[in-house]
Amino acid sequence: MSTSTNARGAARLLSIQRFLAHAREQLSFEVGFLLWDGSTVPANLSSSALTIAIADEGAVAALMRRPKLETIVNLWVAARIDIRNGSIFDLAARRPKVRTRHFLKNLDKRLALATAAKFAFLPRGGPWPLEKVRGDKARADGSEDANRKNVQYHYDLSNAFYALFLDPEMVYSCAYFTDWGNDLGTAQHDKLDMICRKLRLRPGDTFLDIGCGWGALVCHAARYYGVRAHGVTLAEQQSASARDRITRLNLQDRVTVELIDYAKLQGPYDKIASIGMFEHVGLRNHTTYFSTIHRLLKPRGLYLHHAIARHATRDDKSFRKKTAEHSALQRYIFPGGDVDHLAMSIANLERHRFEVHDVENWREHYARTTRLWHDRLYANREAAEREVGSEKTRLWLAYLAGCSLGFERAAMAVFQTLASKRTRGPSGLPPTRAHLYV
Repeated sequence: MSTSTNARGAARLLSIQRFLAHAREQLSFEVGFLLWDGSTVPANLSSSALTIAIADEGAVAALMRRPKLETIVNLWVAARIDIRNGSIFDLAARRPKVRTRHFLKNLDKRLALATAAKFAFLPRGGPWPLEKVRGDKARADGSEDANRKNVQYHYDLSNAFYALFLDPEMVYSCAYFTDWGNDLGTAQHDKLDMICRKLRLRPGDTFLDIGCGWGALVCHAARYYGVRAHGVTLAEQQSASARDRITRLNLQDRVTVELIDYAKLQGPYDKIASIGMFEHVGLRNHTTYFSTIHRLLKPRGLYLHHAIARHATRDDKSFRKKTAEHSALQRYIFPGGDVDHLAMSIANLERHRFEVHDVENWREHYARTTRLWHDRLYANREAAEREVGSEKTRLWLAYLAGCSLGFERAAMAVFQTLASKRTRGPSGLPPTRAHLYV
């Protein structure tokens, strides 16, 4: 390496050290930095301090040229940016309290420009493990082939991987905490029971679970409520595991699981649940979805609609504009997926001849659920890396942490909406919610 190359590298290092020190001061940011040569900002940074580690100068060049979420996600997944002595939650807890406007006003513009100039033509380096992942371009036409590919991308990752962070029953949707101190297994059991009570399941009822996952709900409903349950999924590993569970519990005469697209199902059923599946349907396919549910449900039958929702905006056009976070979820985690807002779900139910009886917001429950999932995966990250690799493990940690923070800050919500197939006369439901909380 030539003397001039060494000198330019030293100049870049000194420049970024000065810039980071200035930014920390202006933001009152109580997090240190570890740079690629082993130097730290501040220079006297404790070895136990919460620290952002930057593995190479190309990572800085990439961020300066394209300071977007997708850049950060790629650098994080490749471990070119890392967090030492803590997690994403610890970093979020230390986020700057200074407003962006105040920071930009007091930023040393000359220092910022001089630093950017030193990195402007530096190669961004590599690897970029997610650059070719384009789930946001996935087909979302509602066809069985598209639905199958999108679902299997997420859920057929590895049953063993999911077992590292889910509860013992492998429930992959929002838990229900009757006490915030409850463990994940208790909260998921209480969620399954709450669903059964809301649907007023009775012995002999025919019950359909659309998007049944690893079979926890259909087995719970059959064991404790005496129903004949049928679950459907498009994830092959999930369906195989669900069938194993049914055999292990000796429920073959009361529970079945089928690998089939929901739109091809034949009914009718007394009760139907869709728990965390609706997000995969896509906005353009709502008519097919709700008309299918109506076709499958018996008169006065009950339907429980459990789904994540965004906030409504001033009009549908602005609602369809995606945030960077929403786009990242589609691109890297849930290809073909989308979420509506609560009013859209209720309007669709009413347009498709349902009567809405009850709506409950579980936002804080999901913030807690995803936090516990993250913490369990973080504790088991070495086993996870052996199962699916470092990149996928780090991606899922970022996804779970981002979801938890989003629900905690009310950027997103999750609602359980109980509806019946609309008919004239009494609905047959109790006059109060008291039966749900006995």
